[in-house]
Amino acid sequence: MELRTDLHTHTLYSRHAYSTIEENVRAACAQNLELLGVTDHFSSMLFPDYMESKHYQYFYNMNCLPRQWYGVRLLRGCEADIVDLEGNLFGHDINAEKGVIDKNISEADSLYGRVVRRLDYIIASVHNKDFTDNASKSRITDMYIKALSNSKVIILGHIGRSGLDFDIDSVVKAARDMHKLIEINEHSFGWDDMIYDRCKQILVRCAQLGAPICVSTDAHVSYDVGRFDNVVKLLESVDFPMELVANRDEKSFMSYLPS
Repeated sequence: MELRTDLHTHTLYSRHAYSTIEENVRAACAQNLELLGVTDHFSSMLFPDYMESKHYQYFYNMNCLPRQWYGVRLLRGCEADIVDLEGNLFGHDINAEKGVIDKNISEADSLYGRVVRRLDYIIASVHNKDFTDNASKSRITDMYIKALSNSKVIILGHIGRSGLDFDIDSVVKAARDMHKLIEINEHSFGWDDMIYDRCKQILVRCAQLGAPICVSTDAHVSYDVGRFDNVVKLLESVDFPMELVANRDEKSFMSYLPS
C-alpha cells in the first residue's frame, strides 16, 4: 500500500513541534510524496493571550508559500479546535479589531474569519474536551456533524483518540454524504489499546458504509512526515479498500477541495 500525500503536519509554529516548513517539505520529497498539507494548530493552546490577533500573522501571510517546493505540491491549512457543542471552531467568537501592527482594521471580522480566508482547508479536532463534560452521546454526535457542515472543514481529525462517546455510524454517514473525510491518524497509535480498538472500529464502519477516509501522520517533527507504518498495518488487517483512501495520491484528494 503506497500513500503519496500527508495532509496533517505541524511546524515550529505549533510550539510543541520541532521542524520548519522547509524541513517538512524536504522530508516529504524524500518520502516521494506528491502533496503535503501544512496544518498548524489554530487553538487557544498556543498563547496565554490567545485573543491577540498578531499571534496569528503566521496564517495571515501564507500566500507567500510556494505551491510547488522540491517537487511537492504544498497546501495551506490548519488544525482548528472544535470549542463548543455547536461545532464552532476556535476564533469564531473573537473579534479581530486590530491587525498585526496594532492598527484598527476597517472591516469587522472574527479571528476565525481572518485566518481561514487564506487557507485551502481545515482539519477540525477536539483537544481540550472540558466543554463536553456531562454532554450526552447524541449531543457529541451532533457536535461532530455540525463541525463537518463548515464549508472549510474537509477532514474530521483523530476522532478515534478524542476519548469522546459518539455514534460512529451517524458521524461516518454524515462525512460520506457531505463529501468530507474521517481521519485515521498515525500519531494516534502507541498511546493505549483502547485508542487502537476505537480507530479500528471506526475504520471498519467506514469500509462497510462506503465512507472515504484520510490517512495522515500528524507529524510534529520532519522525521515522521510520510511515515504511515502503523496505519498501513491497520488498513491491511481489515482489508480496507484502497479506493476509499481519499488521499492516496494528489489527484484523489484534490477532488475534495472546493474549486
